[in-house]
Amino acid sequence: MIARRDFWKEEILRVMVSKTLIFGHRGYPHMFPENSLKGFAYAIEHGIDGLEFDVHLTKDNVPVIMHDEKIDRTTDGTGEIRSYTLSELREFHLSDGETIPMLKELLELADNKPVHMNLEFKTNEIHYDNIEQIVLDMMKQYTWVYPVIYSSFNLDSLKIAYQIDPNQQYCFLS
Repeated sequence: MIARRDFWKEEILRVMVSKTLIFGHRGYPHMFPENSLKGFAYAIEHGIDGLEFDVHLTKDNVPVIMHDEKIDRTTDGTGEIRSYTLSELREFHLSDGETIPMLKELLELADNKPVHMNLEFKTNEIHYDNIEQIVLDMMKQYTWVYPVIYSSFNLDSLKIAYQIDPNQQYCFLS
């Protein structure tokens, strides 16, 4: 009886491993600062299945990668991302000295690589005018091996994105 139970445990694990995708949530935060280009690059270089990251807009409408609306927790600066231009935001640093990455920099790392992308429009607290159009237009400039998943806790943001491009994959987070 024990041997049969062990067989099923092993079979379940085998199926889970063969069907489960491993995503780097905010890059590879166990070794690098969260949302750092070093963390994203490490995850890609070591065969991660996918990357999950959040996108905000700067005051001058440049998409940047950051989980929080404010830079206080993960940088040496304070305040909301939307209060700074990209140039001003680049004055602040993550714990390893790296600057806050632009979406464009991450896309250049992942371009044409076998990595799934889960891009979250971080619009549940602050809605950035035109973020959906800006991001979708930028994403079209790169080659994706797998369809990109666009997610958000803000259903209106996903509806706007869908109106712009109904051929993408959208995921409502709750």
